[in-house]
Amino acid sequence: MAVDQGILNAHTTLSHSSGSVILGLLLAGYLGQQYLPPPKARVIGLDLGTTFCSVGAFQPGTGDVEVIPDEKGRKSIPSVVSFTDTGIYSGHEGQELQDINPQNTIYDAKRFIGKVFDQKTLDQESARYPFKVTFNNGSAEFLVSTNSTFTVTPEFIGSRLLLKMRKMAEKHLGVPIEKAVISVPAEFDERQRNYTIRAANQAGLEILRVINEPTAAAMAYGLHKVDVFNVLVVDLGGGTLDVSLLNKQGGMFLTRAMAGNNKLGGQDFSQRLFQYASERVRQQYGASPTLKEDVHRLRQAVEAAKLRLTVEPSVSLKVPLCLQTTGDEGPQEEQVTFQEELTRELFEDLNADLFQKILAPIETVLVEGRLDKAEIDEIVLVGGSTRIPRIRQIISQYFGKEPNTSVDPDLAVVTGVALQAGIMGGSWPLQVSAIEIPNRSLRKTNFS
Repeated sequence: MAVDQGILNAHTTLSHSSGSVILGLLLAGYLGQQYLPPPKARVIGLDLGTTFCSVGAFQPGTGDVEVIPDEKGRKSIPSVVSFTDTGIYSGHEGQELQDINPQNTIYDAKRFIGKVFDQKTLDQESARYPFKVTFNNGSAEFLVSTNSTFTVTPEFIGSRLLLKMRKMAEKHLGVPIEKAVISVPAEFDERQRNYTIRAANQAGLEILRVINEPTAAAMAYGLHKVDVFNVLVVDLGGGTLDVSLLNKQGGMFLTRAMAGNNKLGGQDFSQRLFQYASERVRQQYGASPTLKEDVHRLRQAVEAAKLRLTVEPSVSLKVPLCLQTTGDEGPQEEQVTFQEELTRELFEDLNADLFQKILAPIETVLVEGRLDKAEIDEIVLVGGSTRIPRIRQIISQYFGKEPNTSVDPDLAVVTGVALQAGIMGGSWPLQVSAIEIPNRSLRKTNFS
């Protein structure tokens, strides 16, 4: 009995000791979270968009998502890469060269990444671009001519953009970044997803998870943590419209239906305004802008005006131009300052038919999902073009209720991806993860 009692006393002492150690560790962890500087984020979230890209990080300790700006404070970079005799320029630097170096400035590479083409389809798809798209055994490549002539793949273009965002994150966070979570369109097949991962690998990044863009957007709006069932995501960016119907049960998302238009977005709305402005120049001065520098200057002014018209009823254009006119003495250059008042009403009239095109994919996903529009619990807006007041009005009038606009639509996807990156990195406070249920039979209905 004495031996048994001794063992019992030792066990009791050990239990008390173990309990004290565990309590001490918990207390140390709590005090560490409360008073020590939080660790740096080491897993980033990437939104490699068709026209713009963003990178974000989940901040341990606060639980906030920070969308990482470039050196000038801009939270999105254009998905543009330009090749010159002196180097390769990505993002805003690449976009600056778009009008003066059109044959060697590649954009919309996401439309081609990992996609299998036949020659005829690729010819049709590439006809609208100023750069040369070549066919290589079912894949698209871009022909570049600088000091030499060579081809680059869509995933190489993607890798340059991802590398730029990785460097932005490393500079901002002050730590090396080697791991990431990345978003892709829900319609991407296995090959397109793998080629996107390959682009990230070329940028020195290991991809921990690929998440669908609509699911990422739903996470940004916090819908993975609240009691909703049917979620409609309207994603209208610079070049594409994607409408997705999600079913949510607990933290699990199932994409029920997808539809969209791969040739409808902010670029098209800007082009209508640019064409109008060019015609007004011709009417006032007898000549349209033809110099690359003038075209670029006018296009930039029109783009800025479009953005301002989302919050202001009217804006004034004032653009210096050098026009090539023909007078009695033959061709000559004329320095002018083009001035024009642009109104939101004019912008809406110029794009009225394009704006109405957003309803067809919405109606289609409801039919394919076998739902009435009254059964939609949340309407989520993604993409900068959903800021346009008329587009929001069309959507709200169709559903008879206002869409959820609590998150910056430009940054909704990257915010959700960064949340998932925080989860994959084990950051605290712990977040509820979104689980995607694969739907192998799902196909996107395209209206382009």
